[in-house]
Amino acid sequence: MRHRSLLILSTVLTGALTLTACGSRDNTGGGTAGGDSNTTVVIGLDAPLTGDLSALGLGIRNSVDLAVRTANEKKYVDGVTFKLEALDDQAQPSSGQQNASKLVANKDVLGVVGPLNSNVAESMQKVLDDAKLVQVSPANTNPALSQGPNWNSGDKKRGFKAYFRTATTDAIQGPFAAQYIVNKAKKTKAFIIDDKKTYGAGLAATFKAEFEKLGGKVVGTDHINPEAKDFSAVATKVKSSGADVVYYGGEYPAGGPLSKQIKEAGAKVVVAGGDALYSPEYIKLAGASSQGDIATSVGAPIEQLDSAKEFLANYKKANFKEAYEAYGGYAYDSAWAIIEAVKKVVDENDGKLPEDARAKVVDAMQGVSFDGVTGKVSFDEFGDTTNKQLTVYTVEGDAFKDVESGTFTG
Repeated sequence: MRHRSLLILSTVLTGALTLTACGSRDNTGGGTAGGDSNTTVVIGLDAPLTGDLSALGLGIRNSVDLAVRTANEKKYVDGVTFKLEALDDQAQPSSGQQNASKLVANKDVLGVVGPLNSNVAESMQKVLDDAKLVQVSPANTNPALSQGPNWNSGDKKRGFKAYFRTATTDAIQGPFAAQYIVNKAKKTKAFIIDDKKTYGAGLAATFKAEFEKLGGKVVGTDHINPEAKDFSAVATKVKSSGADVVYYGGEYPAGGPLSKQIKEAGAKVVVAGGDALYSPEYIKLAGASSQGDIATSVGAPIEQLDSAKEFLANYKKANFKEAYEAYGGYAYDSAWAIIEAVKKVVDENDGKLPEDARAKVVDAMQGVSFDGVTGKVSFDEFGDTTNKQLTVYTVEGDAFKDVESGTFTG
């Protein structure tokens, strides 16, 4: 008779958050998954759990934690107890690569959720793919990660079979923002800034192409070092350019102060950006002058989705200290996709994990399809989500308010 699992939350010395299950278990990772025995399957997680982007990373971690708890409580995969190993990458590619190697070395890990940052993903993809260890990101949006470096010219090639994501890409997000800014916000003169990172530069480029296609004029471009605190030089350029909108390809730790300093320089502009600005932290950093600033984000507002009601209630019930933030629902769905793939592999192998479980999970992931927190979860031939919906938000008071949801039409 299988013992009822008791979930215990503990922090180990490495800084990794783990969920362990008390009861019978088999540490081989490939043992029998049926009958009275119990197999432990570890879901790894890589995200910034400390540092400037930790608000987003902790929301991802908590949401994956919730998925693991739910699967165990429901005994969703017969004979399998799931465990979470969460590693901190501090939004640094080198740390992400080290974490990928650590997760590969743990034979019980059959899937990885994360990372947050596209440049961190670049450092992890080959390590995980070589080990046939599936990776599902809830937040990466750079198209090249799944479609290759020449995706924009139509030469799309999937480089890593083990890489998937539940967030849509900047091939859609940048143009979607441009359409709203030109057609609805009626802004026609843009100053475009990016942080030179994979995500920021790529997003800015896709915005620029669509903005100009729609008749908008780019009156200036520049780059910033996101680690800097003084953006006065670029703020002066924006003011003298005559721009009525600034589009920033980057993340909120620099985006908030950048917006504030541009407004303080006297520029009468709206600052806009992508999903990495969509956080209450942006508003705190940008200050009162951020009213009317724009951010797009993946999917529809989770609070308005019937499919998310159970997730929202369970997240609240779990009493996490941190909010689920922009990617919570996508993180839960990423973890659940791994759980579904593991279930398929076990079910098709007479209730056991096969010796080549990792490779089998990668294969199973391609066919995963279920109704998730964020809507229908499934993947196309590149491993990208089939959910292409996006939402425009504007700062109103001390929060972002959704103003338009839809998909890019181009």
